[in-house]
Amino acid sequence: MIEFKDIGVRYGTQVVLEHVSFRINKGERVGIVGPNGSGKSTLFRLILDEAFADTGSVVIEESPRIGHIRQHLKPDSEEETLLAYALRGISGVTQLETEIHDLEHRLSQCGEELERNRLLKRLGEVQTAFEHLGGYDIETRVKASLGGLGFSVDAFQKPFTSFSGGWQMRAELSRVLASHPDLLLLDEPSNYLDLPAIEWLQRFLRGYDGTLVLISHDRFLLRTLTKITVEVDAQTVTRYNGDLDYYLREREIRYRNLLAAKENQDRRIEQLERFVDRFKATATKAAQAQSRIKMIEKIEAEAVVLPKRSLAAGYLRLPEAPHSGAEIVRMEHLDFSYDGIHPVLRDVNLSIARGDKVAIIGYNGMGKTTLLRMMAGVRTPTAGTCTLGHKVQPGYLSQEFAETIPPDITVFECAKRARPNATEKELRSFLASFGFMADDIGKQAGVLSGGEKIRLAFLRLFLDPPNLMLLDEPTTHLDMEGRAALEKAVKTYNGTVCLVSHDIEFVRNTVTSIIEISTAGVRCFPGGFDYYQEKTAGETRDEDAGGRAAASGGATAEAPAAMTAKELRRVRAQERAKFLPRIRALKTKVEQEEKKIAELEAELEELSAVLFNPQPGTDFAATNKRLKWVQDQLDVFTEEWERDASELDRLQKEQDAAQDAVS
Repeated sequence: MIEFKDIGVRYGTQVVLEHVSFRINKGERVGIVGPNGSGKSTLFRLILDEAFADTGSVVIEESPRIGHIRQHLKPDSEEETLLAYALRGISGVTQLETEIHDLEHRLSQCGEELERNRLLKRLGEVQTAFEHLGGYDIETRVKASLGGLGFSVDAFQKPFTSFSGGWQMRAELSRVLASHPDLLLLDEPSNYLDLPAIEWLQRFLRGYDGTLVLISHDRFLLRTLTKITVEVDAQTVTRYNGDLDYYLREREIRYRNLLAAKENQDRRIEQLERFVDRFKATATKAAQAQSRIKMIEKIEAEAVVLPKRSLAAGYLRLPEAPHSGAEIVRMEHLDFSYDGIHPVLRDVNLSIARGDKVAIIGYNGMGKTTLLRMMAGVRTPTAGTCTLGHKVQPGYLSQEFAETIPPDITVFECAKRARPNATEKELRSFLASFGFMADDIGKQAGVLSGGEKIRLAFLRLFLDPPNLMLLDEPTTHLDMEGRAALEKAVKTYNGTVCLVSHDIEFVRNTVTSIIEISTAGVRCFPGGFDYYQEKTAGETRDEDAGGRAAASGGATAEAPAAMTAKELRRVRAQERAKFLPRIRALKTKVEQEEKKIAELEAELEELSAVLFNPQPGTDFAATNKRLKWVQDQLDVFTEEWERDASELDRLQKEQDAAQDAVS
């Protein structure tokens, strides 16, 4: 479908891509990975004709319909609603719909049979094209995608311009997903989404049957959605015919081979240079010396280029945590409101113990960051109390960098403020260990790149060690290796961690408990992310989704107010399909449990008969031991059967109610 042929791209004197050749085939699901700034987004810009290669060419076959997120969003007018914007942005549908109305109007006015036949033929062609693009159910699809990405039903009719930039990008993403293009290009889509919306996006994209090309550092999306991995690094592109785990294994092998080849080249150059230095002034050896100089130049021209890898990965470290009391934070009947009218948090009661690693999850705008800020002392509760334990020293890493590090101070001054008693030599040593060399320490914090800001924030925490680490979206500016390094640091940290993150893999691999914030309130789950998912798997999210409007303007999709019989059947089928996988799985499980219970009951009767009617040689000890085991197993399977059968009954009733709701 897309072929890159010997592509070279330069920005001024900087070489971004050189001699890049690879192919993306129709129907493939490709993940594009690599360090920040390596040129991943440049590949998309080449496909979209937003950038041009200095050498080589990009060949796109079959003229596919391309879906991508535009960076500059322009509503039709100040009054254009969110729904109207999302519908208008779907390429081709609006134009075809306009043409259908125009043809129908002209047919009603036309009396000449020849012209009427021509118009009817054209109307049939346009209607077929409109149906092929999904025009007849496009509004339902747009509403479903808007709802899945966090918008409330009430928000559909609000002006598009009333939403923040992040929510506008969500609307743009919903437009792209609903258009069902042949080729879908997504560049870091999880940057705009909270954790529940990422889970919805992952489920949606798993059902997408076109060609998917995904640029992301999110290991959850890459691992579950892509089958081919393309690495962009060191000015080149390498295609790996496997998923993320295959790529990670093969990349290490390739890196070791490149490293060995580079060492061999360097050793050979060193040998040649020694010969040149020794004999270049000797007349009898001058020709040989010149020959070796040319050999050196040839080797250097074909030198092995090592991947840059991640700059952040080797520099992210957490300090040892000072001792503190057993209870780190206690919140009692805590309320918070920014304006005194609309509550953000209400009647929060929770406690965090020493050594806990906690993730706060929920939809955007529900108060996750606010909760962190109150633990950090940046915000004061409107009512109730937030009390830190004995000798608790919080360290807050804000998503808004300027909130914790002023943008007008230098890197060196930031380190000095964190540890005032340290000498300049000590501070320079600390700065170097976090990747800030002599040329960097004079930079103002406000001009640093995203990765540099993260490193500086962790340096500040390292120099003034906390025992309560409060991290708000710490992975936002980190590439995949940087995220893995931070994940390892958090797991081995001996203090207490409370974090907010939209990176599912990071949350899954670091935390031991979950705090969920929803419209129903704040709930604690004393287990990791998988345990939380298991416990909430049977819950409906309608209530939470409807409550997002208060936070973001933003909810669940609803079917159109008036539908044809065909549309009604389709929507009812969609509602039924949402429940079918879980219902089928539960039915299978219940049947297996019933079969096992029947087998255990039969064995129980046999063992009881042996004890009541013993025969010569009966082993009473072994029989009693087996009887006790069977009774225990019977209790376990009976309890599981009762729970699963109740859940199955609830899901079937919920399915019926959902279908009735669209009737």
